Amino acid sequence: MKHLELHILQSFPVSCLNRDDLNSPKTAIFGGVQRARVSSQCWKRAVREIMLKESDNSVMFQGMRGRWIIGKFQSEFLELKEKPDTAKALAICVGHYLAKIDAKNVNRVRTSLFLSPLELKAISKGIVALESKKKTELVDAVSKVNISDIEKEDEEVEENDGEDNASSVKKNEVFKDDKLSPKKFSKLVEKMLKPIFRDLYKKEDIMGLPKDAADIAIFGRMVANDSSINKEGAAAFNHALSVHKVDNEIDYFSAVDEMQPREETGAAMTGTLEFNSATYYRFAALNLDMLFDEEHLACLDQKERKEVVKTFVRATLEAVPVARRNSMNGDVRPRYVLCVIREKGHPVQLVNAFEAPIFSKNGLVEKSVEALKNEYKSLKERWALSAVAEIEIPEKGITELLTEVEKHVN
Repeated sequence: MKHLELHILQSFPVSCLNRDDLNSPKTAIFGGVQRARVSSQCWKRAVREIMLKESDNSVMFQGMRGRWIIGKFQSEFLELKEKPDTAKALAICVGHYLAKIDAKNVNRVRTSLFLSPLELKAISKGIVALESKKKTELVDAVSKVNISDIEKEDEEVEENDGEDNASSVKKNEVFKDDKLSPKKFSKLVEKMLKPIFRDLYKKEDIMGLPKDAADIAIFGRMVANDSSINKEGAAAFNHALSVHKVDNEIDYFSAVDEMQPREETGAAMTGTLEFNSATYYRFAALNLDMLFDEEHLACLDQKERKEVVKTFVRATLEAVPVARRNSMNGDVRPRYVLCVIREKGHPVQLVNAFEAPIFSKNGLVEKSVEALKNEYKSLKERWALSAVAEIEIPEKGITELLTEVEKHVN
């Protein structure tokens, strides 16, 4: 497969780029010692934000991730001239089909969904195009199901196969004629909506993914309730690791009470925060063949393809996680970048260059660059790795790197 690799060395000052459940900087053991760590999910989120806010063509990076999807669908149905009650009921059905309604709040679903505006419109048009009888059936189903019982679906007692069992009916009152059990509701919704989603992404006007869903094509999507709209991400990220041993440190802080009477003593607030400072090895790869296949962004022309890849590369190099940005600013650029483009094979990390932690009292980057280059040279010789392009920063600037990358996007 044709792919692009980014090998990045980046030094951060006092910071806490990615916190764990105790508000401490994340760590990992590698090479027998503790390293500073930033999760791949954390850095991908930062990359997505850069692609959306700073891209020259941000209209292609419109994916929205979240649980408050019901209102989005409801608005689309209203724009398509559905009555308010019908629009609300259909939105509930779509949300429940994709990610199960949250029984505590009917406006949200249980798991986060990743959709683009054009996908929302395409899905909504498909639902509205249902024949009136089926839409009425869905609306009636919403009125008959007890949303507060929706999370009990898996605990329901199955109906006996056609048997008139009085004790069974008494045990499970939700099967009364004027009510619909959560299980029956889910089955009805699936029966009505599954064919729409099964055929949706085969249509010419959307074909895989629409052009505003480039970020979904890059990072992927998993929908447990309907695998037909799953998308394997074309990008792969590592958990960034420090090239050296790291121990988290503690910052003690106090805040002066400027309103305090002169006779009073003490601070308004005291506390502690953990931090570290580290030089990280970061790795990201982009499968160029997958990104533009019929399951992803086949709808883009060559100019748009080049723009997507350039935006991804620039955003990956410039993005910095935002944790404690105001109090421990870590907005720095990479010190060294190796961009590799291959026509075949699969991405290969160079993290083992740092399996033996780097140590130096005169700065870590120079030794880290040397170790990275040696590892790359060794892997090329040992495993016959070939590349059609190898571009380095600081030997070249970001503009030259992006120009070179653009040449290899068909």
